[in-house]
Amino acid sequence: MSDIHEEKIKELEEKANEIRQTVIKMLTEAGSGHTAGSLGMADIFMAFYFHILNHNPKNPDWEERDRLILSNGHIAPILYATMAHAGYFPLKETMTLRKFGARLQGHPERERLPGIETTSGPLGSGLSQAAGIAYGARMDDKKFRTYCLMSDGEQDAGNIWEGVMFVGKNKLSNLTAIIDRNNIQINGMTEDVMPLEPLKEKYEAFNWHIMEVDGHNIKEFIDAIDMAKAIYEKPTVIIARTIPGKGIKEIEFDYKWHGKPPSKEEAKKFLNELRTLGGKIESEHQ
Repeated sequence: MSDIHEEKIKELEEKANEIRQTVIKMLTEAGSGHTAGSLGMADIFMAFYFHILNHNPKNPDWEERDRLILSNGHIAPILYATMAHAGYFPLKETMTLRKFGARLQGHPERERLPGIETTSGPLGSGLSQAAGIAYGARMDDKKFRTYCLMSDGEQDAGNIWEGVMFVGKNKLSNLTAIIDRNNIQINGMTEDVMPLEPLKEKYEAFNWHIMEVDGHNIKEFIDAIDMAKAIYEKPTVIIARTIPGKGIKEIEFDYKWHGKPPSKEEAKKFLNELRTLGGKIESEHQ
């Protein structure tokens, strides 16, 4: 298990709260975009960019960097916000989200913004992209790790399972997949639209190692990533249970916020709630 200390956990939790605020501002300025999933994945993105990844924001093409593949590209706001806070580009640029000619489009584009590994948009393609990167790394005896973030709704896509079979067959232990198990998709709850369970057993059937974690418990997630590094005989998938809209009580678990941005009035209320939450994080660690 990781030896991450309490002060570092507090720092990451506070930063995740800041990033949620940035996401709200971005979506409000853009007038479009995906709120629920972006807020729900803030803790995981914070753990990656501020603790887990071997990367260099000042040298984003560094050959030995870990690769982070975002398959569910519609939650680009949380990716962009986290990258900006990590130093990949100026924070003020986050306010250009979805604007004509901007680098921060509704879905990430590989050649538009340094630090973006793949272009994502069509759901289901990310795991196969990550599989190719991980397989190539093994052929070239490279030591970097590949991580693939997926939504639970995109497990409906057949291409995902082609990737699952390929990765399991080739025992790509240098690849770790993370499923955002928030139980919503654009037109309802996942188990109503297209039931996914038993999800764990499906991955096990294709020779994957499975872990299930609380996606808002940063230490638990980091410990799971560390454990995945110690598993050499098969790939790992981490099913991270998250709350869509995390941090804003009135929109948590509401699938209608999957692709809905806040109005200016809603944004004011949401930001006040997140600032209050930030104060609670501070007091809990004192």
